[in-house]
Amino acid sequence: MAGPAVELEVGDRVVRLTNPDRVYFPARGETKLDLARYYISVSDGIVRALRDRPCMLHRFPTGVTGEKVHQKRLPKGAPDWVRTVRVHFPRWNRHADELCVQHPADVVWAVQMSTVEFHPWNSRATDTEKPDEWRIDLDPMPEASYDDVRRVANVAHEVLDELGATGWPKTSGGKGMHVYVRIAPDHGFSDVRRAAHAFAREVARRCDLVDLTWWRKDRDPKSIFVDYNQNARDHTIRSAYSVRGVPEAVVSTPIRWDEVGEANPQDFTIATVPARYAELGDLHAGIDDAVFLIDELLEWADRDARDGAAEPPTEDVQDLDA
Repeated sequence: MAGPAVELEVGDRVVRLTNPDRVYFPARGETKLDLARYYISVSDGIVRALRDRPCMLHRFPTGVTGEKVHQKRLPKGAPDWVRTVRVHFPRWNRHADELCVQHPADVVWAVQMSTVEFHPWNSRATDTEKPDEWRIDLDPMPEASYDDVRRVANVAHEVLDELGATGWPKTSGGKGMHVYVRIAPDHGFSDVRRAAHAFAREVARRCDLVDLTWWRKDRDPKSIFVDYNQNARDHTIRSAYSVRGVPEAVVSTPIRWDEVGEANPQDFTIATVPARYAELGDLHAGIDDAVFLIDELLEWADRDARDGAAEPPTEDVQDLDA
């Protein structure tokens, strides 16, 4: 029994939520309504993370222990105030109209449609082919510890500081860590990926925990992969403040650099993040004011190529889902 529908006031809009008492996260029993209220509590932060970006939705119609749907196209039945952005998939010569968040009510409506996770592009609707966000994804191999992730994060921070780039760290919602850098939308995906790869190589030079071997099966199982390929076209990862579709309702949460050594990703859930947000606000609030030019990184990439560094294979865009 999921209970009667409720109406939620979200800013100047109202969103009708059906099945509000359906348990989505069995570890503590949080419901669909709890999820909606969580996103309302961090509304400025989640909208800042998603605003104007094509966004893939990870939907769980019966809760996170049930079927998972990867949804590129906007689900049917959206109110007329929900915006979309059309993106093209050259591999199939097809397109999809993806959610393009403008307002907290857009996020809550997506929850009504059973969305738990939000996976935005790193480009915006004004020009979807020119990323304005460089994503540093610290991806631990199975035998690596979170302390190893912290160590690599601190090296990445050191390199960013030397470049004059401002990095905005967050937990991944899993065992890794993400660092975002706002960049000028002057380059296409291939250049941003090359720049990200050059950065990853520099981090690897300074930290023996990093393994940049292309094939996962060939990497050291105790290593950290600095996943530059997350900057390829149509590759998406959970946004800041996105919940992860696991029973514990863990949240991909912005942290300060001085928290990297102590923050435990498992402590950030829909039960704990609202109070943290109320106290600290959005720790990524200044990201749009700290724009970095990737030209120096592209010079690093050219230098590495002259020195014989091999470029990884070009990976196809992800499959076109529902």
